[in-house]
Amino acid sequence: MSMVIPTRIAMWSGPRNLSTAMMYAFAARGDCAVVDEPFYGAYLKATGLDHPMAAEVIASQSADPMQVAGACIGPIPQDQSLFYQKHMTLHMIPAFPRGFMKALTNVFLIRHPARVVASYAKKREGPTLADIGFQQQAELFDEVAGWMGHAPLVIDSADIRADPQAALTRLCAALGISFTEKMLHWAAGPKPYDGVWAPHWYNAVHKSTGFEDPEGALPDLPADYAKLVDQALPFYDRLAGYKL
Repeated sequence: MSMVIPTRIAMWSGPRNLSTAMMYAFAARGDCAVVDEPFYGAYLKATGLDHPMAAEVIASQSADPMQVAGACIGPIPQDQSLFYQKHMTLHMIPAFPRGFMKALTNVFLIRHPARVVASYAKKREGPTLADIGFQQQAELFDEVAGWMGHAPLVIDSADIRADPQAALTRLCAALGISFTEKMLHWAAGPKPYDGVWAPHWYNAVHKSTGFEDPEGALPDLPADYAKLVDQALPFYDRLAGYKL
């Protein structure tokens, strides 16, 4: 009898990037434990940044990055065979350990920066390039590619929303796991594995029971936000060249 090898999937994105819906999709499989932004508390404590619910976030998680990294590669919760980790690229500041990532299957979830900026600004005004994670995502992509000797997996949120079943089927095949239609639907409302910050950030996804329809034209943005999009676009475009 062959042994099932547990699979740890680290999905790296910036905020407002379909990342919570993707976490819900993997949790809906029934064979997959999930964790929501495990480095968020450590990131806020280390940087002192003023984020919504910052004190609650820090109190809710380990703020020790070494301890968090150890949990990411430790026993899979609930004795599941898969472990899906929703990570924000901006949380991986240079002081934090990255060696643990070599024990993970690292995937990069991208979204056009105009959509990210428009969505983020509704929740937290005046975002900077550092806040939306595109540069950090490209740097992590390059680091992982250096370890692997080839480009890691990239998937675009626009492709997921255009055809969720096709996109997730491609992703699961690339991960070496089976696709199940359970990934296309979940119950509305908060989830027990949501981060404590969910009341501020997850209002829309809590109303959903699956992936939303494809998005329309790119949003019109004021000049300062359009400039931010221009800064982020080269990083997005480069990773988009590798998408599934």
